[in-house]
Amino acid sequence: MARLVFIAGHAGTGKSTLAQRAVPLLHARTGESFCVLDKDTAYGTYSAKVMGLLTGDADDRDSPTFLEHLRDQEYRGLLEVAAENLALGVNLVLVGPFSREVKSKRVFDPLALGVPADTRIHVIWVSLDESAARARIIGRGDARDRYKLAHWDEYRKRRFEPDPVEFPTLLRFDNTIFDEAAFGRLIDAIA
Repeated sequence: MARLVFIAGHAGTGKSTLAQRAVPLLHARTGESFCVLDKDTAYGTYSAKVMGLLTGDADDRDSPTFLEHLRDQEYRGLLEVAAENLALGVNLVLVGPFSREVKSKRVFDPLALGVPADTRIHVIWVSLDESAARARIIGRGDARDRYKLAHWDEYRKRRFEPDPVEFPTLLRFDNTIFDEAAFGRLIDAIA
């Protein structure tokens, strides 16, 4: 029975950095290896090519065209790769916003995800207040954020903070100021 750990949350919350911190801790606490699949790494080059052809903007990752025609396919492909590896017993950490998948609660259901039924799933929601996230996005200077920043009022309408009552099994991590002890406790909860 393999493990599937989602590190999810909105843009600029530090998901990729937290995944890199999590893997050595997970390995140390479980004695098991974990593979990281980051949506942006897996699909960045491909999506840039497709969006360049569709919109003329290879860095577009947030327009209605992207959201309607490419977003779900990226996630579906990532989950198909995950399913193949989980079936082989490979533990995975998946990194990406996964906001629709969390909101629909699909991330908690192996069958809805198309992964083996006995997969042990943990979902970490990384949060950061909107102004801090926006400042981090600006600070990182990634061209893929240009559309989001230029249309921030549209983007912010899609931001949500999962209600603890509605999402009782969701593990939460406030990444406003990295707290190593709190992160260690989070990893312990998974291990």
